[in-house]
Amino acid sequence: MAPWLTVVGIGEDGFKGLGKQARRALLGATRIIGGQRQLDLLPVCIRGERQLWPSPFSLEPLLAQRGAPVCVLASGDPMFYGVGASLARQVPREEMLILPAPSSCSLAAARLGWPLQEVVCLSLVARPLAALNSHLFSGVRLLVLSNDRHSPAALAALLRERGFGPSRISVLEHLGGEQERRVDGLASEWHDPEVADLNVLAIECIAEPSTPRLSRLAGLPDSAFAHDGQLTKRDVRAVTLAHLAPIPGELLWDVGAGCGSIGIEWMRAHPSCRALAIEADSGRQLLIERNRDTLGVPGLQLIRGSAPQALAGLERPDAIFIGGGVTRAGVLDTCWAQLKPGGRLVANAVTLQSEMTLMAWRERHGGELTRLHIAQAQPLGEFDTWRQALPITLLDLVKPLDA
Repeated sequence: MAPWLTVVGIGEDGFKGLGKQARRALLGATRIIGGQRQLDLLPVCIRGERQLWPSPFSLEPLLAQRGAPVCVLASGDPMFYGVGASLARQVPREEMLILPAPSSCSLAAARLGWPLQEVVCLSLVARPLAALNSHLFSGVRLLVLSNDRHSPAALAALLRERGFGPSRISVLEHLGGEQERRVDGLASEWHDPEVADLNVLAIECIAEPSTPRLSRLAGLPDSAFAHDGQLTKRDVRAVTLAHLAPIPGELLWDVGAGCGSIGIEWMRAHPSCRALAIEADSGRQLLIERNRDTLGVPGLQLIRGSAPQALAGLERPDAIFIGGGVTRAGVLDTCWAQLKPGGRLVANAVTLQSEMTLMAWRERHGGELTRLHIAQAQPLGEFDTWRQALPITLLDLVKPLDA
């Protein structure tokens, strides 16, 4: 089937900035769908019926016109946080033609002289501001699509709160158009100047000397988490995550999540990693919500309840961590049954009873047992001595592909 749908990326320079193929598609379309701002950029010679996206947004009216020559207008590159990405999930590739214009981040990088491959590109459009926390490292350059005119002030406040007040901010608005403008300043001195709703934020992240270094590698300091003592400690957490082995796009169940440290560090390993934190204690649920925002993974999903009952109906995971509750009836069996073939299960035990449970499970299903002994030097009078933490027994096994 020949493409019936053409997605045209249009910039601030409007119709005159489009190539021949995009102009031809618009001239031949019976219907043109887009936002008001994009539709207003078209000249009167475009005769196709103009239609606004419905509110709330839905693709159904467009998909109902399948087969008719239809154009969709989008800002810049439709495949960069745009409607093209949504359409590509529902319209077969051979039925759709996408004609992009330069994205706002491409234009911003060109204005700033920043090599785009060395920049982290993010979006705040209908997304939580807390997601930026996991990208704040001294020396990193960020290009951020603003949600509206209030985004620069909100982001400057976040930078100050996180110890990145010296960071340089540039707001670039109406890129590629006659009203193009740039406003520069420091996060520490940002006074919320009037800017357009349509803008891109460029940030050169600079940390204050006292700002803690929070690596993306497993094993954040325990002090990075708000907790009530129910926390997988740093060294054990690093080893546990090494056994869980996060892979981009995979889903983790963190069963008995405590303050959420394992699920949070799993998601920090890659932006596409996902996690469900299953926790019954209401106080710890609040800690999980606080920690996930502070450490930049607001997408961590909190499941309120006790395993195994709370596990019913959840999306099947690629990996499971059980930090507590392995002796509770049905927890291991339910987790094993729901784990995808080829998935990894890691469970930690502190008590003799939980250790015996893991040993019995290994007898039935295989896997590896590891004993972790961690000691730290602590004062003893005028000298120092080793203080031994409780030993941890770790079970690590992979579910057979034919299971």
